[in-house]
Amino acid sequence: MRSPVSVRGLLWYALVGLLLVAPAKDAAAGECESVLRRPVKIEAWLSKKYEKDLPAIRETFAAMGHTRVTLWVYPAENPSRVVAIGRCVPAYIARHALRNALEYGVGAASLVHQGFISDRWIGLGTSLFAEDSQQEISAENLRRLLDDNLDTSEFQALYQELSRQDETVQAFGLTHDNPKRMKQ
Repeated sequence: MRSPVSVRGLLWYALVGLLLVAPAKDAAAGECESVLRRPVKIEAWLSKKYEKDLPAIRETFAAMGHTRVTLWVYPAENPSRVVAIGRCVPAYIARHALRNALEYGVGAASLVHQGFISDRWIGLGTSLFAEDSQQEISAENLRRLLDDNLDTSEFQALYQELSRQDETVQAFGLTHDNPKRMKQ
C-alpha cells in the first residue's frame, strides 16, 4: 500500500514552505517593498449612514494611489475609534487615510501595535483587536501623526512610539502582566 504523501511530495512542500518563509524573513529584517510592486490595503469601517455613498468614499480613500480599498458598514451608528497602520505603509498614504477617516466620523482614539497587523495594511474604525493590544492617543499626538513634514521613517517611528503597549493591565480588580504585550 502506498502512503498518501510521497518523498517527492514532501520535497515539493518543503520547497514551497521555504519560498513562503523567505519573504517573511526579509520583512522581519526591516525591508519594505515599494508600493509600486505591492499596494497598501486600506480597510475602513464606516457608520451605516454612509452606506449609500460607499462607492464615492472608496474613490476618496483610493485617491493617493497604490492602494486597495475595502469599506465596511459598521453595524452600529458609530464605528470603533481604533486605527492600525502597518510598518511598511508610506507616510503620505497613512496621513491621507487618517484624514479621510476623520472626515467620515471614524476618529482615532487608539492605535494598534504593529506586531499584530500586516506590514502593508491600514485598518480604520476596526474592532478586530483586544484593548490590551492598543494604546490610547491624544488629539495632540494625532496632530503630530498628521504633520506633513514627517517623512515615512519619522512617521513610522512616531507611530511605534505612540502605540507602545502597557506592560501591565487591570483585570478583575488586579494588576497583571499584559497578556497581549508584544516584545519591543
